[in-house]
Amino acid sequence: MNNKSQARQKIRFRIRKKVNGTASMPRLTVFRSNSDIYAQLINDETGTTIAGASSKQKDIAAQKAPKVDKSKMVGESIAKKAIELGISKVVFDRSGYIYHGRVKAVAEGAREGGLIF
Repeated sequence: MNNKSQARQKIRFRIRKKVNGTASMPRLTVFRSNSDIYAQLINDETGTTIAGASSKQKDIAAQKAPKVDKSKMVGESIAKKAIELGISKVVFDRSGYIYHGRVKAVAEGAREGGLIF
């Protein structure tokens, strides 16, 4: 691994020591690749994924929009799924990424969709 990915890994572990998801308040985690972005609601007590959304979903991928706008759509999509499951509060896990750009857009989209964190 190079220094950048090692630094992100250290930040990720430091965040995960403090951030923990439960069934009533799951962890909203974000993974960002060069082309796509993924969001998951995770219950850490049982180690299960409750819901997930990504920019590869047909309704999001079909739109011609910048990656930041698609990230906001992913946040709104995960919020909609969470509300359907009866979840309104989550803990946000930025996975070692800087809270800026696409990661921030996912968080803002989730807040606009009705999630509280």
